[in-house]
Amino acid sequence: MSRYRLMPSPAQEAALLGHCAHARYVWNLCVEQESHWRPGRGKMPGFAGRCRQLSEARAAEPWLAAGSVIVQQQAIRDHDRAMRNYFVGTHRCPSWRKAGRDEGFRIVHVKPDDVRRLSRNTAEVRIPKADWVRFRWSRPVPQGVKSYRVTRDRAGRWHVAFAAVPEPVPAPGNGEVAGIDRGVAVSAALSTGEMLHCPALTIREQLRMRRLERKLARAKRGSNRRSRVKHAIARLKARESDRRKDWCEKTSTDLARRFDMIRVEDLKIPNMTRSARGTVADPGRNVRQKAGLNRGILTSGWGLLVRRLEDKAPARVEKFSPAYTSQRCSACGHVAAGSRESQALFRCAACGYACNADVNAARNIAAGHAVTARGGAGTARPGNREPQPVLLPSA
Repeated sequence: MSRYRLMPSPAQEAALLGHCAHARYVWNLCVEQESHWRPGRGKMPGFAGRCRQLSEARAAEPWLAAGSVIVQQQAIRDHDRAMRNYFVGTHRCPSWRKAGRDEGFRIVHVKPDDVRRLSRNTAEVRIPKADWVRFRWSRPVPQGVKSYRVTRDRAGRWHVAFAAVPEPVPAPGNGEVAGIDRGVAVSAALSTGEMLHCPALTIREQLRMRRLERKLARAKRGSNRRSRVKHAIARLKARESDRRKDWCEKTSTDLARRFDMIRVEDLKIPNMTRSARGTVADPGRNVRQKAGLNRGILTSGWGLLVRRLEDKAPARVEKFSPAYTSQRCSACGHVAAGSRESQALFRCAACGYACNADVNAARNIAAGHAVTARGGAGTARPGNREPQPVLLPSA
């Protein structure tokens, strides 16, 4: 997806908000329909069946009929795809969408003349019911675009993202393999010894965030003051998110250009960031500490970094089990929990080899080493792939 900053006029913004409301309404209808299903009630209607139901709803509701049928049908398509991902097990079950939180819609059947450039830094795209809407020309629009998505974040910024399959980054052909160990203190440690840190809010911005959150807690619900404070918080969080995305894009491109093979841990991030709150009958323990760890994991960009690596270096990213990679010595292969002396220091209890703990784990990942539950060391091989040659720097 190639995303650009959209610059609608006040009248166009009202039309875009109308599209968002229609898409959200149709999505929530699909969610409600799925919630009423019970075993024995038969099969749920598919995309074609719900499109027929949409035609009946548009005939009965003038507010819905005033919108774009493409926007509403694509909301059904998006929900259908979300349900398929849920049944496969890669995503969570689709839930309700709320105004101001999940704003966006998709347009398909885009023609080549629906996007045109006006000047060096400005272009415009044709959007149904809103006519030509300008956006910033930060880079060329991909050729052969068939659809695009318009979104509005919580900070009030509009974006348009054109759907296109990006060209993969060519492999350098040097035979080098890189291992990446992801953490909270160090976002990504490479087997070459490099330490990469995902940028976050500055100290001054963090203090401002705390003041705004305290002000939000004191503000009355539904007041204008509360809306202004929420908007200020959203702008700070959007700034942090933009920095994280920019870092992931640049880091993934750099790694795809430098290494022929990239190996990472196969981490279940949704399971790792689940809340420890528990229930009323069985409350959790160390809930505040676990919440802080979850925030640290999510702000480090673990999932986005690997996802962009897989997009830019297809068939060159391998995932291995993370079992005991931080306890195994990358020099002699000895496994001992006591070798991890601290968060940053690894000192082998057998051979005395010492280095940074994250770098040691990254070198084990680069070599493809894993340790079984019985304690035996071996080389992990994804599927039936042949073992790849590993070139690691000398310790």
